[in-house]
Amino acid sequence: MNFEIVEKRMKSAFTVGLAGMLAIAAVAQEGTNSAAEAMQARLAASTVRLAEVRKRIADEKIPMAQALSAAEQSLSDLRREYDTVKRQSDNSTLEIAALRNEIKGRETERNYLASLLGEYARNFETRLHISELEGYKEIVEEVRGAQEKLSTDPVAAFDAQLRLMLMSLARLEEMPGGLKFQGGASAEDGVVKQGRFLLLGPVAYFASDDGSLAGIASQRVGSLIPVVEGCSDPALNEMTKMTVEKDEGSIPFDASLGNARKIEETKETVVEHFLKGGVVMWPILLLLCCAAVVVVLKWLWLACVRLPSAKALAELFTAVRANDKERAVALTQKMKGMAGRMLRAGAEVLDQPRELIEEAMFEKMLEAKTSLNRFLPFVAVTAACAPLLGLLGTVTGIIATFNLMTVFGSGDIKMLSSGISEALITTEYGLYVAIPCVLMHSFLSRKAKGIADKMEQVAVKFMSEVGKV
Repeated sequence: MNFEIVEKRMKSAFTVGLAGMLAIAAVAQEGTNSAAEAMQARLAASTVRLAEVRKRIADEKIPMAQALSAAEQSLSDLRREYDTVKRQSDNSTLEIAALRNEIKGRETERNYLASLLGEYARNFETRLHISELEGYKEIVEEVRGAQEKLSTDPVAAFDAQLRLMLMSLARLEEMPGGLKFQGGASAEDGVVKQGRFLLLGPVAYFASDDGSLAGIASQRVGSLIPVVEGCSDPALNEMTKMTVEKDEGSIPFDASLGNARKIEETKETVVEHFLKGGVVMWPILLLLCCAAVVVVLKWLWLACVRLPSAKALAELFTAVRANDKERAVALTQKMKGMAGRMLRAGAEVLDQPRELIEEAMFEKMLEAKTSLNRFLPFVAVTAACAPLLGLLGTVTGIIATFNLMTVFGSGDIKMLSSGISEALITTEYGLYVAIPCVLMHSFLSRKAKGIADKMEQVAVKFMSEVGKV
């Protein structure tokens, strides 16, 4: 029952749904038809517009193609022009690089030439005689500043250097006949006088305008003015004066270029050499004198020392063997010198024990040795002290030299020569004194020891004879 009701109800529902769906389909069909009509209308309008657009495109395509072709042609021309300009730019870059390298090379050559010319100028200046410096002073100063002007004004720099070179070449051409020029020179007293120079090779001769000064001009340390040194012979000075004034004649020439004169000036007497040593030389001289007196006197004294003769000793030893005291004393009284006094002391106690005899003779032997060696230590002390005094003079001289260097610098050797001379001469004389003193001390000591040894031999023989009694 229930199934039938349900089935009826389902059929009713299905019928109602189907009717609804049909109604919806009818409505949709009507909507589709109206949409299709609208789309057809729109399609027709779009087709018309498309036709119009195609026609407009067709009308504009040819001009645009022509414009595109013209633009492509212009682009091609521009590209060709760009390539041309680029090639020209690359070529210009290469040319600029080549020019820069060439400029750099030229600058290197310029600097090298400037360096050569500068070196030539410096060598030229050093080879000038001091009398020529005044004449070349301006151009030399200009050339010195040429190196600084090389970067700012190279033309002026090279011009100055070339002018100096031309002047030096002209100087070389004139040198064989002698260079003649005016200038000033000073005498030994420092008074500057104007006159005329004659330069023959490395030697410059000068004659003053007033005729009071003539001779060879040379350079002095610390002075920029030539110093004229006259010859020792007045005739040579007059000869120099006439030759310089008249440009002809004979002229004195020093083959050593002044070195012979300088060597002659360095020669000095013993007294001058001694005085250059300074204050320390006097103690050294005092020691030398004292040591010399001691050596001479000691030598003479040792030479006068007499030893008993072999005959006198034989007679004495015979008396000693016979235990004849009186005869032995008488014989020793005839013997002179230290050996005689020693033997006399032994003979006077000949009757005493052996030990007493030895003591008496040993006492006299000690006195003899003291006498023989007297003043010899002074000679040894002199030999030791003389080098020390020389060393003291060396130290004081070096101190004085350094003090002068502190004040005046180390450029002027003559100002330092006093300290150097004191430093060297004191050591020299200290060795002069020490070496002979060492030799003489050794000689005199050996001579004194020989005398003492002979006295000891005599004493031993004497005691040997005493032992035979």
